Amino acid sequence: MPEDATMPAPAETRPALRLGLRLDFTPGGRLGPGKADLLEAIASTGSISGAGRAMTMSYRRAWLLVDDLNRMFRQPLVEAQPGGAQGGGARLTPLGHEVLAHYRAVERTVLEAAAAPIEALRGAIDPTPRPARTQPAQAQE
Repeated sequence: MPEDATMPAPAETRPALRLGLRLDFTPGGRLGPGKADLLEAIASTGSISGAGRAMTMSYRRAWLLVDDLNRMFRQPLVEAQPGGAQGGGARLTPLGHEVLAHYRAVERTVLEAAAAPIEALRGAIDPTPRPARTQPAQAQE
């Protein structure tokens, strides 16, 4: 049977497409995939520095993001224990687990609701993009 040109390519040969969900709270707070991933990494590694290393970010950057999260909500999301003989560490608070679960639930809901249009967009992407033009096309005279 000849291949129909209107048939979409198999999923494994089509370009990948990711949806990043960022929630902007008023006044000023943001929660997106990076902070959610950081919370998950802290939960799995037991430390802010370990989470930063797992995500290839500096300890300072990870700490600043945790500080931002802790100031954004009514209670801290991450509790850190100072280092020393016991080695320190960090853990998610109950609110931290709750916020992360809510964010992932919103993310799943959006992805499920948008699955068909996302798949349509993905199917429309050219798997071999053309190089960018160096100059705008000249208008014909």
